Amino acid sequence: MENAIETDRLVKRYGSVQAVNNLSLRVAKGEIYAFLGLNGAGKTTTIRMLLGMVRPTSGEARLLGVKVRPGERKPWASVGYLVETADAYPELTVRENLEAARRLRPGTDAKTVGEIIERLALAPYADRRAGTLSHGNAQRLGLAKALLHSPQLLLLDEPANGLDPAGIVEVRNLLVELSQKQGVTVFMSSHILGEVARLAQRIGIIHRGRLLQEVPVSELDQNRRRRLVARARDPQGAHEVLARAGLVFELNPDGSLSSSDRWAIERPDETALRMAVAGHPPTHLAVEEEDLEHYFLRLVGLEQEAAA
Repeated sequence: MENAIETDRLVKRYGSVQAVNNLSLRVAKGEIYAFLGLNGAGKTTTIRMLLGMVRPTSGEARLLGVKVRPGERKPWASVGYLVETADAYPELTVRENLEAARRLRPGTDAKTVGEIIERLALAPYADRRAGTLSHGNAQRLGLAKALLHSPQLLLLDEPANGLDPAGIVEVRNLLVELSQKQGVTVFMSSHILGEVARLAQRIGIIHRGRLLQEVPVSELDQNRRRRLVARARDPQGAHEVLARAGLVFELNPDGSLSSSDRWAIERPDETALRMAVAGHPPTHLAVEEEDLEHYFLRLVGLEQEAAA
């Protein structure tokens, strides 16, 4: 499959700080790829290198088959981007800002300004000066500028930043539509696993500049930890019963019993039966799955801090 983004051993150092460390990525055309990491993980630096805003210390990147390098113009007519904050001329209205952006994109039809205003729900603010917009609406304006020329590739740094829940859903639906109906490739950074899991096909997790894991969203559930949790009126007695039956359960400080044993997780009814027959029927029995936030924190080695 042809790739929209390729990086080979991309490195960026600032003095003694290695912001991006030996990063190799492949993002297929038409794919929505989420680049996930904590603040300072190297997400924005990577996007800036992809856009030619920052020169890598070593390694190289290609967008739409073209190597990113100084003076290269070929890919940019097909690339839209939003990096960190949405820039705008504060004294110009939303409409005027978009018109100025359109004129910088030769061949972009004048009617696209009105269309993108409607698409990003900016109509109520079209004649308002950009400097008076809320953070969320300024972000919408930034997205509108990125989409104005119908790019084949979108590079978005935290696109949901500042949006309310309804706005996040609107942007999510828009990006899915662009990918599925128009074949647009979306490379987006985020620090919120739960949100990108609803949107992306693949997720790359970066920490301290290094890519820790790439996983198809369809496999997320397989990678998350599961455990069987039980409660009984006499936790100590129930624990002894299960131990005598050869079932490995941990007696937790809160009085619950938990097991990560695959047999127990797949046969909770057997655990319930053995507890009941021994006179310690469970008052609670459930298979619990690690939530997305803890899965992410575990991967980047911060699980204990989250628990504290």
